[in-house]
Amino acid sequence: MGAGMNGAASTNLVAAAPVTVVDRWLFHVFLLVPLAGLLLFFALPMCTIFWRSFILTDGSIGLSNYLDLWRSPGVWRALFNSLWLGFSTMAITLLLGFVLAYGVERTRMPGRRFVMMCLSLPVLAPSLVLGLGLIFLLGRNGLIGQWLGIRIEIYGFWGLLIADVMYALPQAVMILRASLRFGDSRQYEAAEVIGASAWRQFRDITLPGMRYGALSAAFVVFTVTITDFGNAVVIGGNFPVLATEIYNQVFGQMRFGMGAVVGLLLLLPSAFSVWIERVTAQRQTGLGAESAVQPVPKRQLLRDGAFFAVCMTVSCSLLAVIVTVVSGSFMRLWPYKMEFTFKHYAITLAGGHASLWTSLGMSVLTAVLGTLLLVALTISVRRLPEKAARRIAWLSALPVGVPGVVLGLAYVFAFNTATMPWGALYGTLLLVALCNFYHYHTQAYVTMATGVRAVPTALEEACTVLGGGAGRVLRDVFLPVLRPTLWAVGLFLFMRSMVTLSAVIFLITPSLNLAAVTVMRLDEAGFTSQAAAFSTCIMVVVGIASITLNGLSNRKARPTV
Repeated sequence: MGAGMNGAASTNLVAAAPVTVVDRWLFHVFLLVPLAGLLLFFALPMCTIFWRSFILTDGSIGLSNYLDLWRSPGVWRALFNSLWLGFSTMAITLLLGFVLAYGVERTRMPGRRFVMMCLSLPVLAPSLVLGLGLIFLLGRNGLIGQWLGIRIEIYGFWGLLIADVMYALPQAVMILRASLRFGDSRQYEAAEVIGASAWRQFRDITLPGMRYGALSAAFVVFTVTITDFGNAVVIGGNFPVLATEIYNQVFGQMRFGMGAVVGLLLLLPSAFSVWIERVTAQRQTGLGAESAVQPVPKRQLLRDGAFFAVCMTVSCSLLAVIVTVVSGSFMRLWPYKMEFTFKHYAITLAGGHASLWTSLGMSVLTAVLGTLLLVALTISVRRLPEKAARRIAWLSALPVGVPGVVLGLAYVFAFNTATMPWGALYGTLLLVALCNFYHYHTQAYVTMATGVRAVPTALEEACTVLGGGAGRVLRDVFLPVLRPTLWAVGLFLFMRSMVTLSAVIFLITPSLNLAAVTVMRLDEAGFTSQAAAFSTCIMVVVGIASITLNGLSNRKARPTV
């Protein structure tokens, strides 16, 4: 009872602050500026794309775009292809992801760090790098075909399937590993006491405990696959999907209204899968009892050996694709003239290396601006009543259901205007940075909100009671606790901004190009070795930034006493 009273008193004290006029103004600025950003840079574009779906080619308003959809077999073919590819990728990725996650968490196989290192590689590069690597290895002039003397056809469904499995695998493994950690070793000990076999324990304890994690991973993989643009444009060949169909409708046929309709069509399966994923994630949260004791795997040579063989095969395949891209960038003429050279790094097309520095500046801007907005929003939400806080959390979760290519197209409709004041932002680095930030807003918000919840309420109360204003509370209470979270959120936004393609493909202009788009342009022009060289530059920049920020985060997180 005493604890409950103390908790109520704590809530009241926190809710009572701020107390001065300056503090109240600061509180309102912290809350209203990020909310205004959400409305202007997410809600407005999404409303605009919905409205533009009714605007016809001659400027009139009607339903012809939706009627044309029924008369467009190419769109329905792309929809069928997207769904078929999504379900196929989901099935294979889930199977491989389970083997990798189980091998890392529940076996004593050697090389677990190597497996996780290989799984982190696709995160450092744009998704289309995987497609490039497969072309270097398995394409018509690929290394494997040259060695075997055969001509492999990698373009189309099978190439896209392999590339998407590799792209989605790290995310599936991360979710499945988390669900395996919810296990309780006492359940397995009880099962052994009553004589249950290893297979019976796996069937009756492990699999039921993973069901929500597996479902969540399945829908995340499905969403990532049907919304991916990079691999589809590089290795898709004559296998159209919805993401490339939007691009063709807008850039190829200049049918902006039809592009809006196809974008809304792509929004439906991704929004549904995200909703399923959130429901399963909430149920998964309830499974993790704080008193649970995580199982410690015992050494079993046969089991560990089998998992080692499969995990090494998958990990080495991932590593081989990335290493091939890097190696191909240094070869004079892959795979016919394997002489070491730097000539592919002397890029003179598509603006040279300028787009790399533009991406670097844009990503830093996204990281700094996004982190500031998120920390302001999450701290102010902490002081709101529960009902209002839940509404803001719901609004902050909406961007995760919007594919990047749809959000980018919505930005074109909303900001490419000469009649509205926000039209002045079109074609600027700031607008691209904001598009990237709101594309990944949900994941960053959840991370920041989790960090803010770790700030001791008693410490905040004590600082407030002792006369510390909002500025002192922010400086002496929140910032010291939040430093690791701030670095983590900034790094996440930076990395995703450096490698994303789908959200920015519609926002580039002749004077504003980005690195991932340059890779795509070089590949489209047939300069695959230069595309590999540019991809390597992106990976090096992202890798250096990741190591640097992780080092700074660990240094700052060390106790100072």
